[in-house]
Amino acid sequence: MTVIIYGVSGSTCVRRVAVVCKELNIPYELKIIGFDVLKSDDFMNSKQPFGQMPVVEDDGFTIFESRAIARYLVLKYGKDSGLLPSESDIKALTKFEIAASIEAADFDPFASGIVFEKIFKGYRGLTEDPERVKEYAEKLDVKLQGYERMLSKSKYLAGDTITLADLFHLPYGYMLETATKSDLLQKYPNVARWWNDVVSRPSWQAVKDGA
Repeated sequence: MTVIIYGVSGSTCVRRVAVVCKELNIPYELKIIGFDVLKSDDFMNSKQPFGQMPVVEDDGFTIFESRAIARYLVLKYGKDSGLLPSESDIKALTKFEIAASIEAADFDPFASGIVFEKIFKGYRGLTEDPERVKEYAEKLDVKLQGYERMLSKSKYLAGDTITLADLFHLPYGYMLETATKSDLLQKYPNVARWWNDVVSRPSWQAVKDGA
């Protein structure tokens, strides 16, 4: 069964889904859609109520929100992958949920904020606000100090096995480092060791420049 991903190749959230597909060796077909389709009444009524990407169709089942899609893919196709701890191991599962929450609350808002100011604004003909970039960078720096403390005790964020929580960082972390030339992910030794490990995975190398 081939999973269908609706979106564009360079989308951060599309690549978040694609890297999980690569990790699990799930074949997928990327159906390119423009914003005219994405924001159409038909698409929002039938597939994604907010007109956002990606949307995944799998055997007639439609899913949206990249992190939810990733969880679904692991539960269906990769239960033994370790990317999601077993429900029978409540401590490991809780550590995973902590790490996943940290990515969503303490990393994504600031990394994506920097990327928006320095990259995405230019696509829209808007001008970067250096003060906003500085504010986001300062806040992310503080958060990464917390990451450093966590990663001094384990190889990955949820323990010594890589999980979705680590992979979730890849799209904006990669753009933060390569497109905006930020050195924040190399500033602290344990963060740098973790990040260089995660970003070098073959699954990410396969989709880093496009799903």
